[in-house]
Amino acid sequence: MSLDVLTYLFVGASFALYIGIAIWARAGSTKEFYVAGGGVNPVANGMATAADWMSAASFISLAGIVSFAGYDASGFLMGWTGGYVMLAMLLAPYLRKFGKFTVPDFIGDRYYSSTARTIAVICVIFISFTYIAGQMRGTGIVFSRFLHVDIDTGVLIGMVIVFFYAVMGGMKGITYTQVAQYCVLIFAYTVPAVFLVMNITGHILPQTGLGATVLDSVNPAWADKPVLVVLDEVVRDLGFHEYTTGTKTTIDMFFITAALMAGTAGLPHVIVRFFTVPTVKDARSSAGWALLFIAILYTAVPAVGAVGRLNLINTINGVDGQGTPYAQMPKWFKNWETSGLLAWYDHNGDGKVQYAAGSAFKGKPAFDGENRGEELKQRLVTNPSSGEFDASKQPFANEVFVDRDIMVLANPEIAALPDWVIALVAAGAVAAALSTAAGLLLVISTAISHDLLKKTLKPDIGEKQELLAARLASVAAICVAGYFGLNPPGYVAAIVALAFGLAAASFFPAILMGIFSKRMNKEGAIAGMVVGLTTTMAYIVYFKFMGGTKDQWFLGISAEGFGTVGMLLNFAVAFVVSNMTPPPPAEIQAIVEDIRIPRGAGVAQDH
Repeated sequence: MSLDVLTYLFVGASFALYIGIAIWARAGSTKEFYVAGGGVNPVANGMATAADWMSAASFISLAGIVSFAGYDASGFLMGWTGGYVMLAMLLAPYLRKFGKFTVPDFIGDRYYSSTARTIAVICVIFISFTYIAGQMRGTGIVFSRFLHVDIDTGVLIGMVIVFFYAVMGGMKGITYTQVAQYCVLIFAYTVPAVFLVMNITGHILPQTGLGATVLDSVNPAWADKPVLVVLDEVVRDLGFHEYTTGTKTTIDMFFITAALMAGTAGLPHVIVRFFTVPTVKDARSSAGWALLFIAILYTAVPAVGAVGRLNLINTINGVDGQGTPYAQMPKWFKNWETSGLLAWYDHNGDGKVQYAAGSAFKGKPAFDGENRGEELKQRLVTNPSSGEFDASKQPFANEVFVDRDIMVLANPEIAALPDWVIALVAAGAVAAALSTAAGLLLVISTAISHDLLKKTLKPDIGEKQELLAARLASVAAICVAGYFGLNPPGYVAAIVALAFGLAAASFFPAILMGIFSKRMNKEGAIAGMVVGLTTTMAYIVYFKFMGGTKDQWFLGISAEGFGTVGMLLNFAVAFVVSNMTPPPPAEIQAIVEDIRIPRGAGVAQDH
């Protein structure tokens, strides 16, 4: 069978499976819609949590960041994995014992305030819509290449699929769909990873790939040298910074890593997963299972990124490093050109495709073969100091634009792996994007229907009306999510990093102090969340949408890392305000005392 037929078969079968599960597990009550009835097995919940947490940023974009940024990408690996450990150990069991459906529910009851609940709902909406933009873009990227549609159409297809199993099934349908999606995505990631590492090093395990040596059959000039040594030499010769050294400042790396860690621990769509198991003990157990399931993918990412970069350079520049005639470029190169995520412009007119440091075009090109000429020449990026390419710093001007988000999807094609592997990766990428998108949509709809409508605006609303409101909110959320997917502010992992920063600046301090500080009151929590969210959002908007430049960064901290500053401001403001205002009521302090002593085997009680 052809690649197209295999792709339609794999992706279509996975869609049928997800929709079938959603129909089978259709939610019939608000408890099933919000927390799957609270009876999910810990192992199944661990798989669902892993699928929910490992989004398109993990599956599609993370290895691409590692491929191009090298050492600078380590903050993403450390922050996301470390943050999950912090969530599992510090927050999840205590939140489960509190026994509420959602994070705004916890905030509202713990801080005995409808205002706090409403602010928490606003935080959920900001965080979730920022996060979901990355998932929708990831879906569009997959479909643009493998279903031969443009990215916008790909986003619309993803919206339709999510509609079926998120709106119909609620958390019950999403949970069991995510179990299936985890199985698909982990198989789709590890199988190509094994092939890729074997082709370059001869080793089987991706986890040991970075320490292995390159085979002579790949490139005689690289033979018997460790992968990282070869990468350092090759990218340096092409004008890039060394792979194992970074360009980011220490403070920016620290703040990005801290924001990703605290943001992970404050993500509402991950936290809600721990409310779907029967007991506090099960919450701890499912957290451990999820960490194991996550580690399978994350320990393979560094090798996938590294060997992918070597494959890319070797294929484009050829064994001699002087470029490959365009007429001889493999089919994958021309396939990705049509998607607009990879492009070539022949600067020197020699007919060869040559890849090096520097931008081939201003912005992201998406031109057909008849529209190169003068319009492309106007997009060429020259050396900003001289107005010309600096030939002394690189062997030739870069002629290739590569969107880093294509690396995982293109790796199997670059390495000439079997067509069924390429189709499998497409199905896995869709599973990763849609699983997280569904979880985020549910969090948004729950925050609106349960926390805002039921708990604040219309307390007397019936269960059927609340369930209908939740489904209508899901439909509206899908439409808004689609808009952000069609108009994303950056590549997938960067968008997701911004969402983590917002979660770190708003939720993490409020949740942590709500569990471990009896003195923290509603005035402190509200003031902290408002200050943390507004300062971080303002910083992001200024530098991502209003043209702020790097030399204007506060203390050299990027937008991706500013969530840590917002978090520190949140802690400081909350502490000062809470100590200047009356302490919480005695019954609230008693609840805090109670949830800090989890009874491992007992069923969590509502307060």
